[in-house]
Amino acid sequence: MSDNKKSVFEVEFKVRDYECDMAHVVNNAAYLNYLEHARHELLESLGLKFGELARDGINLVVTRIEADFRNSLVSGDCFVVRTSLVRNGRIRLQFNQSIHRKPDDRLMLTAVVTGAALNARGRPEMPDVVVKALDGLSG
Repeated sequence: MSDNKKSVFEVEFKVRDYECDMAHVVNNAAYLNYLEHARHELLESLGLKFGELARDGINLVVTRIEADFRNSLVSGDCFVVRTSLVRNGRIRLQFNQSIHRKPDDRLMLTAVVTGAALNARGRPEMPDVVVKALDGLSG
């Protein structure tokens, strides 16, 4: 992600055989793993390491996922997950994500993932370290 934190962050993947179901397409649950990994990579690009935050009592949690499956990936497909992040209120984050097959850029999935920050007591709270990293995002 560039200095403009509203830009789109991209992570490339390749489908592995074991991610496919009996119909020889990527299992629907595998897509959620791709999306999660891309969100973690985006946060790390902002200086927020998911594991370190958890050790410090800051838990970033998913509260809602809306996903629209458009087309199916198959074993060996290379693809990219594109993610943009916006603040959505005081404690919510919204990740807008899409998966595109390479090299034709065919849209395979779109998703909106809503998350929140919880403190060590499990209460909603956006800690200063996260606020600072996300400075400049709308919301």
